[in-house]
Amino acid sequence: MHTKPLAAGLVAFATLTLVSCSNDDPLDSASTDSEAAAQTVVIGTANFPESEIIGQIWAEALREEGFEVKVKSGIGSREVYLSALQDGSITIVPEYSGNLTQFFGELPEGADEKQVRDTLASVLPADLAAGEFSPAESKDAYRVTRATADEYGLTTIGDLDKLKMITVAAPPEFAERPYGPKGLTSAYGIDAAKISVNPISDGGGPLTVAALTQGKADAANIFTTSPALLDNGEPADLVILDDPKHLIPPQNVLPVYRSGELPDGAIDVINRIDAKLTTEDLVAMNMRNVGEERAEPKTIAKDYVEGLK
Repeated sequence: MHTKPLAAGLVAFATLTLVSCSNDDPLDSASTDSEAAAQTVVIGTANFPESEIIGQIWAEALREEGFEVKVKSGIGSREVYLSALQDGSITIVPEYSGNLTQFFGELPEGADEKQVRDTLASVLPADLAAGEFSPAESKDAYRVTRATADEYGLTTIGDLDKLKMITVAAPPEFAERPYGPKGLTSAYGIDAAKISVNPISDGGGPLTVAALTQGKADAANIFTTSPALLDNGEPADLVILDDPKHLIPPQNVLPVYRSGELPDGAIDVINRIDAKLTTEDLVAMNMRNVGEERAEPKTIAKDYVEGLK
């Protein structure tokens, strides 16, 4: 989200919905090396549908401007796809500002968008560069069922302390994220002994929602742009807990790429289309992908770019 996080074999959400992914190894270095040499833009995406959709939007926009493009889908978690970016397997990847910044450094507590921008500029490795922040934001969030919220009077993340034990359904890497268990303790003073993670690698998808609604977790890490649907396709009755201490930083969509590896003008195309992307667009496109339509990311991307004309 990602995590709007983040774990690149697709399991669960991405496995069920990311129907356009290639069966080939997404990090096949042999093909990538020859493409990079030919100034092909190799877009990598994480292992959840929103990342794939954004990557396909960039690909569509770039192709319309005459660039050669290849998309390597479902690479993995942030640890995996950023490593792929730095070793040259891919040249650009969709990212989320706050989480990217915290991956390479530390943000001040309660950081706003300007502080995220400034910190990212100081911690991003020299071999990487970042494009412009999009207005579109997909944030990690703590969600609980409405029944749990009503029973215990939960409205904020700090209210989770009212529970005797707190099991959070989330991707495995969530356990080490700054806004995970450590953040619950440091920002909200919740006893670390009360907190555990139910690791589910579907990017806040159906298995995460099922764990929450079936009582296998007390809370879940689900992106603010994720539809959070039940098995029957209906929206789950969930509540997003407020974050008054700003444990979770701003998460604007932005491109991150290998410095000096993009063809001239490519980042300008991506920045222009990102400037038009909104949070509401992400919500609608995610619903097209996981809802009744089950539209493929390539189709969603093509429709979106065509609609901007």
